[in-house]
Amino acid sequence: MRYDGATRRLGWPLLLLAHLWPLATQAFYLPGVAPRDYRQGERVELTVNPVTPKIDALGSQLRSVIPYNYYMKQFHFCQPEGGPKSRAASLGAILSGDRLYNSPFNLVMLHNTTCNVLCKTDAIPKEDIGFIANRIREHYAYNWLIDGLPAAHIKIDRQSGEPFYSVGFNLGQAHPDWATNQTESVPVTLHNHYHIRVQYHTNDEVNHRIVGVIVSPYSKHTLLSQNGTADCNATEPLVLNEHEDHPGIVYTYDVSWEPSDIPWGTRWDNYLHVFDPSIHWFSLTISAVVVIFLTGMVAMIMLKALHKDIARYNVDEEQDDIREDFGWKLVHGDVFRAPPHAMLLSVLVGNGAQLLCMAAVTLVFAVLGFLSPSNRGALITVIVTFYMLFGCVAGYVSARLYKMFGGEEWKTNIALTAFFFPGIIFGIIFFINIFLLSAHSSDAVPFGTLAALFAMWFLISTPLTFVGAYFGFKKLASIYTYAIEHPVRTNQIPRQIPEQAVYLRPLPTMFMAGVLPFSAIFIELYFIMNSIWYHKIYYVFGFLFLVFIIAAITCSQVAVLMCYFHLCTEDYRWWWRSFFTSGACALYTSAFAVYYYYTRLDINSFTSTVLYFGWTGIMTLMLFVMTGAIGFAACLLFTRKIYSAIKVD
Repeated sequence: MRYDGATRRLGWPLLLLAHLWPLATQAFYLPGVAPRDYRQGERVELTVNPVTPKIDALGSQLRSVIPYNYYMKQFHFCQPEGGPKSRAASLGAILSGDRLYNSPFNLVMLHNTTCNVLCKTDAIPKEDIGFIANRIREHYAYNWLIDGLPAAHIKIDRQSGEPFYSVGFNLGQAHPDWATNQTESVPVTLHNHYHIRVQYHTNDEVNHRIVGVIVSPYSKHTLLSQNGTADCNATEPLVLNEHEDHPGIVYTYDVSWEPSDIPWGTRWDNYLHVFDPSIHWFSLTISAVVVIFLTGMVAMIMLKALHKDIARYNVDEEQDDIREDFGWKLVHGDVFRAPPHAMLLSVLVGNGAQLLCMAAVTLVFAVLGFLSPSNRGALITVIVTFYMLFGCVAGYVSARLYKMFGGEEWKTNIALTAFFFPGIIFGIIFFINIFLLSAHSSDAVPFGTLAALFAMWFLISTPLTFVGAYFGFKKLASIYTYAIEHPVRTNQIPRQIPEQAVYLRPLPTMFMAGVLPFSAIFIELYFIMNSIWYHKIYYVFGFLFLVFIIAAITCSQVAVLMCYFHLCTEDYRWWWRSFFTSGACALYTSAFAVYYYYTRLDINSFTSTVLYFGWTGIMTLMLFVMTGAIGFAACLLFTRKIYSAIKVD
């Protein structure tokens, strides 16, 4: 790699980031499935997935967030003989909305065909024609898979001008220019002819591997002859008339096999397109600047202010004419006083530690490439699995803190740790699932999957929480189970807290401190939101991992700074404030979600609105608990460190 003069002047941090560029853009690629070799004449299966809303070619706003099953009755799509049969899927694939079924398409390796008749549907009532037309106006798209690769259409990146594969292709097209007046619904045409281009790579003269699937859809008013053949040269589009029944739609397709030099191991590169990577680097730069600024402030406090304070406190203690204490030493007898609602705080911090461990380990697996998109649902599966397994962390941390606070209702503490926060999350998911069922959406989680989740919760996570709490409460002379003792004693009578400045009160503190961690994550948050709601593949886990580390450092440093300022003003109520100070990042995330809803979405459905705010609510709630736990842990270590360094009678 060549470095110019400007790069040399920026120093070693930029050089380190430059070396991390391949890692940050797409991590390491480790395929999630083994390659499949096909021989000439062998049948290649095409599976179908739910029809999902997307944005159109002009980048308009998303109009719905409700996916529908491909074989939903109202669509009247062609079905295979004997009816559609579902394909096995992992837990994560089901939770992420995959509902895979076989299809009537007949693809034979290296066998090019044209104008194959898929089927002619029965008569379609006008109510169903209206349903299809509305889905076309909302820019719904087909989602097919061949050999694990999603069918895509080629788009051009507006920033770089590079072509890439955009997953899915439009169900049809709306034509606003065809409307004769403003009150008339926008006419739509249905795509009923598909040109399927399958790219393959030849390892030898016999075995071939599929490395790309491109579909070009067309709308053709095709008629079926008496002998069952069709004329695919029709130029008249298939316009859907919502005011009358349709006699039946003829679906046809072409198949062409194209040799490619792309090896099987890099076949996902065209799908995993990074839009404007400079934005990611800009985000990292801003985050790094914030961290450097905070690190400088913390270092200044630690090396100058605190060092000077500790020296003065200890010198005064040794003098005969002891002068009156001042600064944060004044509250040494109250700083470790148990906070109100200590049990709830210990439970939330325990659950936050569980989420932190889950996120960290999942990102490590993702950066190493083990969560390849070729293994559908692997990311969600790993998230759920590690969340259940790290229940032991929640139980241990919650028990240790509750014991430190002097709590005695240990049974209630264990039960709340195991059921309170997870119960809220599962309750919201169950509430969302009711709306999905009422909308007949394919995203509705089947009863069997819900039962499996509850079984994992009660049979895996809950027992592990009990085990962690057992070791947390156990009194042994072991380095891992020692009782947390404070470096200073707590007075029996609480000290009176003086009037605080406006900017040091709880709400202003939260709003001031929360913006810094949010500034470190908001750009990646934008891309994650696009990935979730636009059904795009998110795979820049290297960037996300670096942002995660920077955000954790920022949360801890912000919490420590605000804790020091409060102690200096003789306000010793830092327990809950440290949690809310760093957790306030979630408040800005919620505000961003509202902004995203009004600027990037054009939703008029109440169900879609409930789904959007339900899922974003879960995301922000988990972020709040996780970042709050980070800030609390940082402040606990900070206060224990500084008060253990001073001499107190």
